[in-house]
Amino acid sequence: MNYIKSVGNEMEKVNWPSVKEVNRFTWIVVIFVVIFASYFALTDEVFSSLMDWLFNV
Repeated sequence: MNYIKSVGNEMEKVNWPSVKEVNRFTWIVVIFVVIFASYFALTDEVFSSLMDWLFNV
């Protein structure tokens, strides 16, 4: 039980982000995920086309 009390005390000390901060960071993550996904999809397509061209020559 002492452990649970200690966890509760520590959780009161946590500085929780505001809704505005959470919203902003969520959109930043979404944007970066889209950018990286687009980059990897484009890279995959280029290398796939290159491999197809090399194996068909």
